[in-house]
Amino acid sequence: MKLNKKLLKNSNFALTVVIVIGILAVVNFFSYQLFFRWDLTENNDYSISKTSKKTVGNLDDIVNIKVYFSENLPARYITLRQEVGDILDEYANYSNGNIRVEFIDPADDEDLKRELAMKGIPELQFNVLEKDKYQIVRGYLGMAVQYGGDTEAIPVVQDTRDLEYQVTLAIKKVTGQINAVVGFVSGDSTLDIQDEISDAYRKVSRLYQTRQVDLTAGAVPADINTLVIAGPEERFSEEELKAIDAFLTRGGSLLVLADGVKVGDGLMATPNDTGLGGLLENYGVRLNNDLVLDVSSAMASFNQGFITFSTNYPFWVKVLKQGFDRENASVAKLESAIFPWVSSIDTLPDKIGEGNNVAYLARTTDRAWTQTENFNLNPQQMFFPTGNAGQRNLAVLVSGKFNSAYGQGSTEFGRLIVVGDSDFMTDGFIRRNPDNLILFQNLVDILSLDEDLINIRSQGVTERPIKELSDGAKAAIRYGNIFGLTLIVVAFGLIRYYIRRRNKFVDEL
Repeated sequence: MKLNKKLLKNSNFALTVVIVIGILAVVNFFSYQLFFRWDLTENNDYSISKTSKKTVGNLDDIVNIKVYFSENLPARYITLRQEVGDILDEYANYSNGNIRVEFIDPADDEDLKRELAMKGIPELQFNVLEKDKYQIVRGYLGMAVQYGGDTEAIPVVQDTRDLEYQVTLAIKKVTGQINAVVGFVSGDSTLDIQDEISDAYRKVSRLYQTRQVDLTAGAVPADINTLVIAGPEERFSEEELKAIDAFLTRGGSLLVLADGVKVGDGLMATPNDTGLGGLLENYGVRLNNDLVLDVSSAMASFNQGFITFSTNYPFWVKVLKQGFDRENASVAKLESAIFPWVSSIDTLPDKIGEGNNVAYLARTTDRAWTQTENFNLNPQQMFFPTGNAGQRNLAVLVSGKFNSAYGQGSTEFGRLIVVGDSDFMTDGFIRRNPDNLILFQNLVDILSLDEDLINIRSQGVTERPIKELSDGAKAAIRYGNIFGLTLIVVAFGLIRYYIRRRNKFVDEL
């Protein structure tokens, strides 16, 4: 009797194994016929977005993507090659056969190397540790997207965080899907595109046609779609203000990055009168001549004689995830941004056109406060919220109908973004806080391309500030990391032991 039970049990087990293997074989067969990926990350960081799928799905001809990766790269780039291949495979699968991917090792092909140099794909140098010595290895980590006779290069692929954005952008450019022009106002002591905002200007220039606009020459050129006014410190003339007004009321998109207060040498602060105040108030937005402080702040470094020290500086407001408008694509996926010496912004409902949309893109916490006069920027003072503590607006978007401040008519649709700070996009801040660059790019995009590429780029945002935890929660996490795995293994062993004892008892019956 016992023998029959054991034979039956063994035969059932064998049959189960055969059935499972058969199911896996069938699933494996159909997996080659169907393409599907399940991305469990919060923001679908490893899947291409709907924008990319639509972009490649609507292609009417072949786009060749050539990936120039050398074979002799350092070990840390081995996984990068695989990740790049996985992403490009997804492009190919959604393209109806119109995306063709090819990996090429330039190796010692001098003609190909010269061709790559002409395309803007450089040969790189890598330090490799071999035989206890550092050696220099030369190689490539570039990519070229080709359509017809046009080529768009991605010079260096260092990681995959923003690869989808770069690839989709390149496809759009070579296939002629982007034609917006962004103008940067020059003069009036605005930020210099070469010395102060070169990184931001270079990034924008990769996507759009860009040019400098001299308002003293008259009207804003007709082909400008988006006009950027960054960090003015001198008063605009009446004729310049009329040119700005005419641009917006003809249906243009205006991005104003202006400081309500100028901060100079020695942390001396004075109100900044640019003449833009009256113009913006006509559109329903007021830029205040104040400085915002917040308990959510960034670290800043200062020199005191021969000593450099760092401290949390409430004048450098740090906006976290909850401070961004989660309904607006330009900021919905941002995790943080830092606004140094930022001024607050108010909206004027009676001046905003009926039916216009208002979005508060960036806000402080509800424990922020302001200084409006007798500015004291000393980093060593005792900071604490004053009686006027509350949430402040730092960046506001108004879209819809704008009436001219000079009787020059109105448009059915225009877009205006006002940010109470320009320092956040300068080279020094962007290099220390790359999320600031993403924010600036997104602001330009929402004015120039609506929501087209924003969701793609936001996947590259990686900073996730740790939430404040109580001492008890910290201790629980600490001891959980130390003893948790051990307890799980012991529990599993006890359960396994109990099951085996029970089965043996049943068999003996």
